[in-house]
Amino acid sequence: MRRTIYNEDHEAFRSSVREFLERTVLPNVEQYAEDKAIPREFWIEGGKQGFWGLNIPEEYGGAGAGDYRFNAVLAEELSKVNAALGSCGGIHFDITAPYLVELGTPAQKQRWLPGVASGEILLAIGMTEPSGGSDLAALKTTAVRDGDEWVINGSKTFITNGFSADLVLVAARTSPEKKSRGITLFAVETTKPGFSRGRKLDKVGQDESDTAELFFEDVRVTDAEVVGEVDSGFIHMMQKLPQERLGCAVSNVAHAKQILIETLQYAKDRKAFGQSIGQFQHNKFLLADLFTRIEVTETYIDQCVVAHDQGELTPVDAAKAKWWSSQVQNEVLDHCVQLHGGYGFMNEYRVARAWRDARVSKIWAGSNEIMKELIGRDLGL
Repeated sequence: MRRTIYNEDHEAFRSSVREFLERTVLPNVEQYAEDKAIPREFWIEGGKQGFWGLNIPEEYGGAGAGDYRFNAVLAEELSKVNAALGSCGGIHFDITAPYLVELGTPAQKQRWLPGVASGEILLAIGMTEPSGGSDLAALKTTAVRDGDEWVINGSKTFITNGFSADLVLVAARTSPEKKSRGITLFAVETTKPGFSRGRKLDKVGQDESDTAELFFEDVRVTDAEVVGEVDSGFIHMMQKLPQERLGCAVSNVAHAKQILIETLQYAKDRKAFGQSIGQFQHNKFLLADLFTRIEVTETYIDQCVVAHDQGELTPVDAAKAKWWSSQVQNEVLDHCVQLHGGYGFMNEYRVARAWRDARVSKIWAGSNEIMKELIGRDLGL
């Protein structure tokens, strides 16, 4: 089915992203996996192309596009290369940057956004803690007032870009008695005394992503680092989570679709018993099923992108997009591995890495079980 939500400007932008990736990333992508990191050169070169500042106002070094469809195009193209590129890029430009753009003071925007757009300031977001993931209201990191400063203590884990980030948006409890209404967001520069990083975490997949533990031991910040309103951090996060979940959905389906296209070609080329394996009825029917699943899912997500661009995407619809796309992604990629046979279990094949990389998409940005809980509540259950 022909997609209708993107116009000539979006497709021209897609072409420029593809050219950048083919020139800058694809020749070095194996090195990214070996180093378990995306090099700063990637961020700097992407910044020169204007990719990281799509929704940052022009006066702060961005493009000021104001059209979420450009974000979606960038997420799709990054995810076609691999899931790690999509997740690391998404954390920077699509998940964390909007907090600074929409909640930051003019001084904060001038301080950080030009570097965010140029790739010189790499962003991460510190929500998840060792004691809990999806339950953001139960976080234990604290920020205690001490004169004109705040003193932050606690830890975060599973933080994408955590090992290389220059600025971390940290959720901390400032008024424990208020429970979820006592959380504040702080922009913490990683050069601050008391901030440290733990080991680079050894994950099942997404080797290129530098996921890390972060520690805060008497880290002192001022009101100049408070993002948004004091004690309103939980509300701010709830308002931003639909875009995070939609971004995940966009990446999920683009990632799976690319590998499925490559698997179709493999099924045409691979011979067994005198014919291509794609000509066996079971495989033919399976591929018909998988392409249908992808296109139907893509169509729903496209409509969510349009709704979000118009300010009409609901948290429930974002939850549907997130859990469904990750489920379809994992099912499709599992079948792709099977169609590749023994080669599908070899890490040298993209399908094997994609299969490993995708598993976390059912966990992060709120587990699929939490997404179903949100949808169930909306049904009055």
